[in-house]
Amino acid sequence: MRTLVVERPGLLTTVQDEGRWGLQHLGVPVSGWMDDWSARLANRLAGNADGEALLEVTWLGPALRAEGAMSIAIAGAVFDVSVGGYRTRTPLACPVGDGATIEFGERHRGTRAYLAVTGGIAVVPVLGSRATDIRSGLGGLDGRRLQRGDRLPVGGSAYGGVDSLRNLPSPSWLSEEPRLRVLRASDDSSCNEQHFLRLCHAQYRLAAASDRTGYRLMADRPLPQAEGSLISQPVVTGAIQLPPGGSPLLLMADRQTTGGYAVVAVVAAADLPLAGQLGPGDSCRFVPCTWDQAREAAADRARALDAIAARIG
Repeated sequence: MRTLVVERPGLLTTVQDEGRWGLQHLGVPVSGWMDDWSARLANRLAGNADGEALLEVTWLGPALRAEGAMSIAIAGAVFDVSVGGYRTRTPLACPVGDGATIEFGERHRGTRAYLAVTGGIAVVPVLGSRATDIRSGLGGLDGRRLQRGDRLPVGGSAYGGVDSLRNLPSPSWLSEEPRLRVLRASDDSSCNEQHFLRLCHAQYRLAAASDRTGYRLMADRPLPQAEGSLISQPVVTGAIQLPPGGSPLLLMADRQTTGGYAVVAVVAAADLPLAGQLGPGDSCRFVPCTWDQAREAAADRARALDAIAARIG
């Protein structure tokens, strides 16, 4: 079987896929990749189905050695990368010879890159998913980040992969301060219109205490504290909670299944990939949108994915 051997693990490299959907009522977090758009793009460039397992690379990338010839694709955050000694830059799709090394170098834009290999990362699924949830120790490779010496099995595929290096331009939004479209959580009476308007009229910066579970958002003026107490309720990726103190929390892929804080707003699905590329110290703003605008934005993102993936085909 073809294998990827970890020679340097990077800061936080994990196996991820779409996540464990349908189990939140049992207390099982969804997890999965942080930037859905880039992960799907990497899989398509590698000739995989959209939901195939791949590697999520965060901030500082790994070095991996191929045992057996294979084909890879990398999308998301822009990194310098060396493949078999040839230096280039992501996003890309290329063949990798037996014994060649894939080594991530300097990161230029974004926070998370996705490395897909044709056939997918074939670790054993747990509760229907290969996604890694480090807090609960589920999925991936023993429920943890990669370590030096780990061996990642690669699945079989009828797709032969690309026969030469092919680069793509990086998405323009990676170089901008994200303006995340949000919908007001109108079903939560403890957060009123004033909370929502204040949320949308400030610049926020991610605190150091931000990770795959959620981002703590810091601004010059905290939001007013929500009134009253709430019974815990289900939460989704993109929900913006307001805990005591007035510094909002933006929930991400490894979020808990329920939460007792008031919800001010929810980030539109189309802009969750932008949120997934943020890291501690990065800034963002929130922009109100309607349900119709959110649906149209999601359709636009899907069309953009189809268009860019077709350029390699």
